[in-house]
Amino acid sequence: MKLQELFEMQAELDRFIQSNQGISEDVFRRKGLALLVELAELANETRCFKFWSTKGPSERSVILEEYVDSIHFLLSLGIEKKLDTLEAWPEAIAEKDLTELFLLTQKAIQEFLEDFSMSNYVDIWSCYGGLALALEFSYDEVLEAYIQKNKTNFDRQHNGY
Repeated sequence: MKLQELFEMQAELDRFIQSNQGISEDVFRRKGLALLVELAELANETRCFKFWSTKGPSERSVILEEYVDSIHFLLSLGIEKKLDTLEAWPEAIAEKDLTELFLLTQKAIQEFLEDFSMSNYVDIWSCYGGLALALEFSYDEVLEAYIQKNKTNFDRQHNGY
């Protein structure tokens, strides 16, 4: 999947939010925390770690929406650190166990927040690719869901979200 279109869409949304909300300070760390929270929300919807419960995962559409919420912040962090030159989604981690994937992804995000190198950024994308594979989301589905959620995020800003 080519990422340039997503970076451009996210940059436009970020500019609009910053202008609309009057944000002038550095919000990189806040976006990092937001990414970790979105990852946790995604894990919660999959329920993959809830060994004590017999309730199944949320509907696929809910899980996909949580997934793309993360992608918004992942793109935004890359833009902030001028890593938006990444052209294609890196090779996905081939881990099948969702719990392990979530833990690896959390670790990759933490490492990036301490050292925002392209290598660490690519690692996060590889983890998210692994999550997409494990959740059986195609890149086309992710792209379509991202575009829809991006529109929703603009609409929310227009409506005082």
